[in-house]
Amino acid sequence: MRKTNKLEKYQAYIESLYSTRGSLRRKEFVNKTGWKDFVPVIDDAAARFLQLILQMKRPKNILEIGTSIGFSTTSMALTAREYGGKIATVEFDRTAAEQAKRNFVRIGVDDTIQIKLGDARQIVPSFSDNSFDFIFQDVDKRLYPVLLKDCIRILKTDGIFIADDALFPVMGFDPKWNSLVEPMSEFNRLIAVSTDLESTLLPIGDGMVVAVKK
Repeated sequence: MRKTNKLEKYQAYIESLYSTRGSLRRKEFVNKTGWKDFVPVIDDAAARFLQLILQMKRPKNILEIGTSIGFSTTSMALTAREYGGKIATVEFDRTAAEQAKRNFVRIGVDDTIQIKLGDARQIVPSFSDNSFDFIFQDVDKRLYPVLLKDCIRILKTDGIFIADDALFPVMGFDPKWNSLVEPMSEFNRLIAVSTDLESTLLPIGDGMVVAVKK
């Protein structure tokens, strides 16, 4: 489904302002990635937002759930390494994880990132309470509501939780994608009514839930 003309104008204007800002751009990152059969990555606006939040919060222990080829990971690592932050990133697909690692080495952020290969449904529950002060989630949408309870548990008080693709329920996908839309709808509702989180949903990229643990 195409976005509205008004929204396209907004996005084009924003990108024109930041077109020369920063050393990492999604298009170039993807073009330099040898493997092309990967799960889509966040856009430049979302990457800038993550970097801004990291710069403001300066979290030392960062968890990413869903690595893909490592664009969002690299974006965060470029900021996190400035103040000594470390990122653990969870990826199920071995090929994607190997490609991400090559990208980390190519850009020089591999010493800031630890890849955890395996099923997020097993890895995330294995972390201890209050292990992370920042969590970014961009994984299989069917896992969002499944992982939420543990994400809250392992997040420190005042820690930040961000989840991508939160506007999937209103983006007008073909019915065959209902397996992704319905879990996202459930996730958004759970976030909105959670007594453990203060949150909002921002129209950045395909929608980003931003929450702080009380």
